[in-house]
Amino acid sequence: MADVFVSYARPDEPHAQRIAEALRAQGYQVWRDDDLPAHRAYAEVIEERLKSAAAVVALWSADAVTSQWVRAEADAARSARTLVQATLDGTVPPMPFNQIQCADLKGWEGDQSTHGWRKLLASVVALAGSPEHDKDKPSASPPRVTVCVLPFANMSGDPEQEYFSDGISEDITTDLSKVSALGVTARNSAFMFKGPAVDVCEVARKLGVSHVLEGSVRKAGGRVRINAQLVDGATGDHVWADRYDRELTDIFAIQDEISKAIVDALRVKLLPEEREAIEQRGTTNAEAYNMYLMARRYWSTGNWGDTRQLELVARLCERAVELDPQYARPWGLMAIVRSILHFTFSASDDDGSVAADRALSLDPTISEAYCVRARQAYEQGRFDEADQALAQALKFEPDSWEAHREAGRIYLFQRRLVEAAHHYERTVELDETDYHSWGMLCSVREALGEVEGAARAAKMGAAHAERVVAQDPTNGAAWGMVAYCLAFLGERERARDGMERALLICPDNIFMRYNFACVTALVFKDAEGAIDLLEPTFVDISESVFKAMLTDPDIDSLRSHPRFNALMAQAAQDLGLGSAIPAAS
Repeated sequence: MADVFVSYARPDEPHAQRIAEALRAQGYQVWRDDDLPAHRAYAEVIEERLKSAAAVVALWSADAVTSQWVRAEADAARSARTLVQATLDGTVPPMPFNQIQCADLKGWEGDQSTHGWRKLLASVVALAGSPEHDKDKPSASPPRVTVCVLPFANMSGDPEQEYFSDGISEDITTDLSKVSALGVTARNSAFMFKGPAVDVCEVARKLGVSHVLEGSVRKAGGRVRINAQLVDGATGDHVWADRYDRELTDIFAIQDEISKAIVDALRVKLLPEEREAIEQRGTTNAEAYNMYLMARRYWSTGNWGDTRQLELVARLCERAVELDPQYARPWGLMAIVRSILHFTFSASDDDGSVAADRALSLDPTISEAYCVRARQAYEQGRFDEADQALAQALKFEPDSWEAHREAGRIYLFQRRLVEAAHHYERTVELDETDYHSWGMLCSVREALGEVEGAARAAKMGAAHAERVVAQDPTNGAAWGMVAYCLAFLGERERARDGMERALLICPDNIFMRYNFACVTALVFKDAEGAIDLLEPTFVDISESVFKAMLTDPDIDSLRSHPRFNALMAQAAQDLGLGSAIPAAS
């Protein structure tokens, strides 16, 4: 019997062969379809090998996600709980496999010390056993240990403190993800269960995990109380539980203790380098950490298109680095926000370069800083350099929400739609509540002619944007996305009503107007109405927004309209870009 079955798309055969050889070198029997016998039916042998394999390694890539064979083999393995996943090129596994951990083997050439390979190998060992010790034993393989960290409940009595409890949950998820012997559910999947009390066993069943961590956070004054419990997903029994009532300055020690206690309770091996990685927080200043968590919350949930929100994020980051000048994370976020204020709004002379350089001098793996470098290169027409900077960001932090969102934006406005779709898909997987990226994904899927994908993105974008509007009726960005997505879904009257209401409430949000113009041009087929909405955005238009208008597929129907071209020509002249308006390719 083969210990390991390798599933892959035909164009990825060199990678599959390298991985198979590395597993054989570890002592495993490995089967892939180059071993098919000449006298038997293909499907019959595949099914037999799949059923007999203790571990099935699915190698995802842009080609693999379109392969019915890879999908079918991965689905069979998922049902049998033998699935191990790796991405060869950064491609995210398709649904429903995107809810299962995936090792990153992008650019892997056989180095067995890399985190991605160790993660894959640890999963194979957990499922198939260690061949060095168990190859003569017929005993069954132990099940792999997998954990979901549910969002910790905010018990502070102040909804504004939720950023802190969410930040704790995300940090513990990140810590546990550094342990190669553990499978950890992605943050996005776990946060689907945020809110009302849930049945832990039902969560474990839905996510296919063996254990669930849940807890609560109460922060008041200078103290923090954290309750945490690790629950067996099959029985509902507590495996471990503890309460921490400490000074807020002890928050990092508490997180470390929780992560290590979980590792001990699950009896998995923590490698020395993994222990060191868990203990790296970037700062020892609890208040600086608090300021950064608050800045991230406003950054990810605020009113896009409102410079006041961006300036608030920048101020919080500035306070964080005043408290700890060696804290790289807020330097990186500050860089991204200042870059947007400069390029998108022409609201600052600071393009974020200084903060980005400072972040990278402290930590050369900070993805936000590479995003800023990508934006600078893109705005100056150095597209190859922009690609390189984005590749660096994703190399160091493959799960960076900021990096995938920036890559999606840059590729969209270069009309590299397939690449843009990939990165926006990854963005919303990392944060399902990001209604803006759902809307952008809808636009990209529509431009690619993928009707079902556009409709799915529109449904998700509308649902999440409507929740935001219900809580904050002045959020123009959310209103813009509600109308945009509803119009795509054929709910034109609701979309028009929302647009009218939003224009009364927040008429000055230029990105809301821009999205309304896209809806009016693309869905309502009303060129004059779209240009009426766009015209105010030409007042003090930035070069970045002007360039976006040159290539945005949503407004392609306006490019032959004399009035639109007159506005574009005047803007080009005002910006010193000449008078020619190139057509989108």
